Amino acid sequence: MTETQEEHFDYRIFIAKHGGGTVTKFSDKHTVYAQGDTADALFYIAGGTVKVTIFSEYGKEAVIGILAAGDFFGEGCLDGQLMRNSSIAATSDSEIVRFDRAMIVRALHDDPAFAKLFVGFLLERNHKLQADLIDQLFNSSEKRLARILLTLANIGLGTQSNTITMAINQEMLATMVGTTRSRINQFMNKFRKLGYIDYNGKIEVNNSLLNLILHDQLPSDAS
Repeated sequence: MTETQEEHFDYRIFIAKHGGGTVTKFSDKHTVYAQGDTADALFYIAGGTVKVTIFSEYGKEAVIGILAAGDFFGEGCLDGQLMRNSSIAATSDSEIVRFDRAMIVRALHDDPAFAKLFVGFLLERNHKLQADLIDQLFNSSEKRLARILLTLANIGLGTQSNTITMAINQEMLATMVGTTRSRINQFMNKFRKLGYIDYNGKIEVNNSLLNLILHDQLPSDAS
């Protein structure tokens, strides 16, 4: 969610007005809900970060997204989804707000300000999903990694550098990019040598990586 949207959503005021909300603290690696659980609530991240994971019928895990403070998740419950099609787990100490589905349905009907904010979130999420699909279809593994690092660090135009605050390892990056951990290690070493990133426990992403993405100058590789 954008800063503007987040600034206008106070979950405490929202719960006091509409009821049906509970706040829970989750420690790192704690599961918020699992794939196959009943889809009966919408969630909001008041603090911390979570990862979105899907499991194949053979048990293979794939991380398909990282969400942070200001993001909603679990919105499939509002569109007839009966069971969760992904798992959510904290990747840091997090504070998660759970809203009953029935309450959210009423709020969307009775609270125009919230309805506008939530529709804006859904449009932004849809735009990101489309960008991710295009990324997977047309970009190399190296470019996909660069884009993911920029997104996790929240690098934008005018930003010199940002540190990725969440705990993230090369295995997680490999599943998000759709390649092997050894390839991720190769790309990360290359980015560091070229001055695009620095890491010593935490990954710091420099905006020189953004400039290369914008001008399509990253050397391609076989995905």
